[in-house]
Amino acid sequence: MPSINLIDSFQEFKDAENIDRPTLMKVLEDVFKTLLRKKYGSDDNFDVIVNDQTGDLEIFRRREVVEDDMVEDENAQIPYTEAIKIEADYNVGEEVYEEVDVAHFGRRAILAAKQTLAARIGDLKKNNLMKKYADRVGDIITGEVYQIWKKEMLLLDDEGNELIMPKTEQIPTDFFKKGETVRSVVKKVEMRNNTPVIILSRTHASFLEKLLEIEVPEILDGLITVKKIVREPGERAKVAVESYDDRIDPVGACVGMKGSRIHGIVRELRNENIDIINYTNNVTLLLQRSLTPARINNIKLDNEKMSADVYLDSDQVSLAIGKKGVNIKLAQELTGYSIDVFRDAKEEVDFDIDLAEFADEIEPWIIEELKKIGCDTALSVLDLSNEELVRRTDLEEETVKELRNILEAEFKNED
Repeated sequence: MPSINLIDSFQEFKDAENIDRPTLMKVLEDVFKTLLRKKYGSDDNFDVIVNDQTGDLEIFRRREVVEDDMVEDENAQIPYTEAIKIEADYNVGEEVYEEVDVAHFGRRAILAAKQTLAARIGDLKKNNLMKKYADRVGDIITGEVYQIWKKEMLLLDDEGNELIMPKTEQIPTDFFKKGETVRSVVKKVEMRNNTPVIILSRTHASFLEKLLEIEVPEILDGLITVKKIVREPGERAKVAVESYDDRIDPVGACVGMKGSRIHGIVRELRNENIDIINYTNNVTLLLQRSLTPARINNIKLDNEKMSADVYLDSDQVSLAIGKKGVNIKLAQELTGYSIDVFRDAKEEVDFDIDLAEFADEIEPWIIEELKKIGCDTALSVLDLSNEELVRRTDLEEETVKELRNILEAEFKNED
């Protein structure tokens, strides 16, 4: 009987990646034993042998030779007259090994076996891919851009596995071309329609953490600990670091000589500003450091409400809040405290009015919105242009104009 060469029929099985040969051979045997059970009712007396070098498949049937009228189980026994046709010197009681011609199963059965085998191998690949990347969640990998769509990007790893990077996981200023290599972190692995999907990210905090590990040997060696990272991808990041060795300056080690270590990370993150601060259990000091680059004059804490009132000079308010409120937002995430910024009036002005005095004319939520950007008096609001107020708050332009008219009218009345 000519053997079935599985390499010719299933070339991809020979090259199946991440599947060890014994497992692959076991799957092949199981598939054909299933075929035997369908045809003969049992596979107990059949041996399926697969050559893992050539891919050749052979099936042998084992039966005991019995007298012609003593056959009780055709799968386990063979009449003496049939046995001597196979080999003339067989005797009653001996075992006959007979090769089974797979062609006898029929073309339809063989085709079904191929489809089952393909499905089993596909499942093995999926499971291995799932396990491989589930163990690498949080690790940096490099992939090649294969396809770019509106909402996501498809990359291939060095083994040809497909990886997905959604638009939401890309830095807003990221721009990639097909064939370009991209570094990112494995964010999660999930099953969709029985298919493993590997999600990559360049915006997750762990991406910055891993980049720091690569650039700063002291972090990898455990001499410096990254306590917390908060990010506004592409805009600003704050990293709190700590060293248990007094001889090591954690901030200086992370920044490097003349910024040599941090510059590479900044370029990778599309010029994202990275503030490295020394972690401390002193909340007041941590708040002061987290609001870098602003200089703080005074801080009043309410530990029960987890809130802090921060007082600064007028020229420091915008620095503390940052562009689009990013700096203060990240400081709040880093410390866990709600932060309100106030101007520290060192110089007495001739005349000013607290915004609370306008409660009858200005809605409370508008006053709160102004206080968030450090404007708690009428003059502090009027010192800013309409465009600046619109940009730094959630107020509409018409609302800002109406607000300015109310405040200016009050000063005219006072005059």
